Amino acid sequence: MDGFRSDPDELLRKIKKEERSQQVTGHLKIFFGYAAGVGKTYAMLKAAHAAQRRGMDVVIGYVEPHARPETTALFEGLEQLPDLVAAHRDITLHEFNLDAAMQRKPQLILVDELAHTNAEGCRHAKRYQDIQELLKAGIHVYTTINVQHIESLNDIIASITGVAVRERIPDSVFDNADQVELVDIEPEELIERLNAGKIYRETQAQKALGNFFDIKNLTALREIALRRCADRVNRMSEKVRLSHRDIYYTDEHILVCVSSSPTNSKIIRTAARMANAFKGAFTALFVETPSFLQMNEADKNQLRENIRLAQHLGATLETVYGDDIPFQIAEFARLSGVSKIVMGRSNMQRKYVWSKPSLTERLITLAPNLDIHIIPDQNTPIYKRKRMRQKKGRVVLLDAVISILLLVAVTLVGFAFRQLGFSEANIITVYILGVLLTAAFTNQRIYSLICSVVSVLTFNYFFTEPYLTLKAYDEGYPVTFLVMFLSAFITSTLAVRMKQQTKQASEAAFRTKILLETNQLIQKGKGKNEIISVVANQLVKLLRRDVIFYLAAQDTLSEPIPFTVGSPPISPAYIAANERAVASWVCKNNKHAGATTNTLGNANCLYLAIRVNDTVYGVVGIAMPGEPLDTFENNIMLSILGECALALENETALKEREQSALLAKNEQLRANLLRSISHDLRTPLTSISGNAGILLANANDMDEKSRKKLYLDIYDDSLWLINLVENLLSVTRIEDGTMKLRLSAELMEEVIAEALRHVNRKSTEHKIVVQQPDEFLLAKIDARLIIQVMINIVDNAIKYTPPGSNITITTSAQDGNIIVEIADDGDGIPDDAKAHIFEMFYTANKGLADSRRSLGLGLSLCKSIIAAHGGEISVRNNSPKGTIFRFTLPKEEVTLRE
Repeated sequence: MDGFRSDPDELLRKIKKEERSQQVTGHLKIFFGYAAGVGKTYAMLKAAHAAQRRGMDVVIGYVEPHARPETTALFEGLEQLPDLVAAHRDITLHEFNLDAAMQRKPQLILVDELAHTNAEGCRHAKRYQDIQELLKAGIHVYTTINVQHIESLNDIIASITGVAVRERIPDSVFDNADQVELVDIEPEELIERLNAGKIYRETQAQKALGNFFDIKNLTALREIALRRCADRVNRMSEKVRLSHRDIYYTDEHILVCVSSSPTNSKIIRTAARMANAFKGAFTALFVETPSFLQMNEADKNQLRENIRLAQHLGATLETVYGDDIPFQIAEFARLSGVSKIVMGRSNMQRKYVWSKPSLTERLITLAPNLDIHIIPDQNTPIYKRKRMRQKKGRVVLLDAVISILLLVAVTLVGFAFRQLGFSEANIITVYILGVLLTAAFTNQRIYSLICSVVSVLTFNYFFTEPYLTLKAYDEGYPVTFLVMFLSAFITSTLAVRMKQQTKQASEAAFRTKILLETNQLIQKGKGKNEIISVVANQLVKLLRRDVIFYLAAQDTLSEPIPFTVGSPPISPAYIAANERAVASWVCKNNKHAGATTNTLGNANCLYLAIRVNDTVYGVVGIAMPGEPLDTFENNIMLSILGECALALENETALKEREQSALLAKNEQLRANLLRSISHDLRTPLTSISGNAGILLANANDMDEKSRKKLYLDIYDDSLWLINLVENLLSVTRIEDGTMKLRLSAELMEEVIAEALRHVNRKSTEHKIVVQQPDEFLLAKIDARLIIQVMINIVDNAIKYTPPGSNITITTSAQDGNIIVEIADDGDGIPDDAKAHIFEMFYTANKGLADSRRSLGLGLSLCKSIIAAHGGEISVRNNSPKGTIFRFTLPKEEVTLRE
């Protein structure tokens, strides 16, 4: 039974999560159908009326204007928010008004068409993002969607119906809904409704019947919708089973290869469905080759779309580097524990035995133990696109000049070699060197290839008989020319590849260095401002873009802190009011937004939250004047921001620990003070009140001697209380840092004399001697505080030595300091107590101040006062017995005027 016992910590986390979700997050109910007209909106409105009858505050946020009387009639009795009117290409569009909904904040809101794409200028690009914000604000939402709008099913439905749907939602939105209600009718009934004009107008209905709405399509869509609902139920059952600790194992890890192919999206969706079916991990891998730098903008944009789709479907994105794609995929799969690889079918086929193996064949050879699923990605009609012809590379004048100059140079060297009597083999080597240099110094491979051909022709023209012709007498020359061309071609190819790999490796090394450097600099950083400065400067160095930093405190952002690439100031457009509003939204919602995202995409910067779990410590804005960040830059940036978030969390935790330690120290001080005062004040107050009561009751019957004794007792107890209060006030000023020294030049003789006038009256029972040198000793001190030090130490000697003891006060000058020693010949202080004698609330007799009317504050206060003057205080044994207290004070030099 122990193996199935619930973990208390896990249960506590679940309870807290459920409480948080119940308190903050609204519930999402989706009315799900397989085609338009099945009755989703009608069912949603009926459910809204039922909720209203149960007492809920229900509002219609947005419902598509259907020309269906039964549906329109259900609008009555429900409050409807005004639409957001937006202009797009001279067309007036009506959109869901998110701000009005957030301001109204009903219990339940109806928002039709979950997969709808918002007009430009709206906060979010997609309506499901609007709904996510409503849910986070605690508002329940009813919405509708059809099966063809689910991302992972899009390509399957497109191949069935021949229609590619552009408006789609991530599968996670559907799967994470609190409730999904399938609205279902028979396909024949749906067609009857279409013919009766209950779905579209007559012209639209006829067009729909001829394309989308036929029995075959509708039956297939209905089956897919039913299966998708069943998959969702199975997934929920698995979660319940896992939460109850039923035994469940999964080792599946699905890897999909991402490329710039326009049909790669189908492979990604297939892999996502497999990962869901096998309940396994899902990874998207991109192999960046040296040719990636020469990829045209259209292919780069397509690659970004495919990467975004993979992340949309829950894939973890990874990037590796190298020119051998099959080897990189196989190695990554081996090291990451991948069980299945999903990739598209290559168009390359081996026509001959000596032809180069295709990518799939090489991958099968390199990873024989993996399941490799090949998905056809070129013959699907709906996704087949005409491949755009690559534009010819622009002729760079500089590369052409370099190539010509190198060719001329090696030809001149060849003439020199011939004059010196070198063989033709040496001249061939010089031309191969020229081809190698051309490959090294030019940016495009075409120049090295042309140089290889021209070098063979030039060698033939100038250095083979007959000279200055392209003829060759020797029968072996054609072989020589072929070998020379192949040598030059292979050399140039290797040089170009090495240059590309070197450039790629240096860039990867630079980015990795930035990441490691950031980690080291953050660890050295002290305080939030220094951490922010380190992270922002590293981001500027990595991305070569301007960076704006906002610190967050309780969902409120500080003023922007800009960091620029160069010396010019930051562009005002990056710190404008609308940019700050986007940053505030990111801080509040703990999500990315701004440029290159689907949320507030009109911003000039990409804004990311610096967060640890649900706590946001700041927001960073990355200027996006041109193309978006590539995958590797984005991953490095996220890693740096993660390091920054952890550092800020540690800094916050350190501050909290320091505050907690200070509070604990103050609490301990207060407890000790209250305990000591409550004990030690009782005796003198009782004595004062008792003696005063005796004098009031028996003053006339008492003789003069008795009355005087009572007066002296009251006086002594009052002086003790005054001295105690003075010490308490001084301790309080020292602890809260409000004690300020009023330094002036004071004669030590006068300071000691003034202190002795205020010591305990029992000083008459002791012999107090002051020994001072003949010279005048001036000290730069706060006389009031030093007098208090003298009184405390002398009173301490009087209190702890028997009557008749000697107390000697000695002053002297040494090394620019005045040394004061107060010695007694009493019983002395034990050695183990000397180390604690200057601690607060410590007394030498029993440790804590709980006896002989001493709080243990005097000597601690003396140490603080002397330290504030820049001096030192110590205690040692007197010879032959007793104790010597010694402290130093800064000496003030006497300036004589003539």
